[in-house]
Amino acid sequence: MSVVADVGIVVGALVAAAALGSPLVAWLLRRVEPEAETPGLLRGGMWIGVLERLAIAGAVMAGHPEAVAVVIAVKGLGRYPELRDAEPGLRGETAERFIIGTLASFVWAAACGAAGAAAVAALS
Repeated sequence: MSVVADVGIVVGALVAAAALGSPLVAWLLRRVEPEAETPGLLRGGMWIGVLERLAIAGAVMAGHPEAVAVVIAVKGLGRYPELRDAEPGLRGETAERFIIGTLASFVWAAACGAAGAAAVAALS
């Protein structure tokens, strides 16, 4: 297939991973934690999640899934102080929210990356 089609598939997979992952993760977190979100709990998560999904989907499509470990490590190290210093009564809730959100985001991005890689391979 043409380079234009390949680029279109890659861009489409990245957009799906980044843009559609946010509502998916938010929906899942509402299912797990139906009451209103705690203000200030893991601030910046949406932007971190978008960048995380872009990096994961891109790494999978580029054939370097080992780069996903780096993304997860950077995210964990960056969030560690906030998780460690959470209010004692919210520590478990904060950690659970972090793990559920990260895993849901990871699975979605990896699936988008794998679908994009499969589509490019099928059309080549």
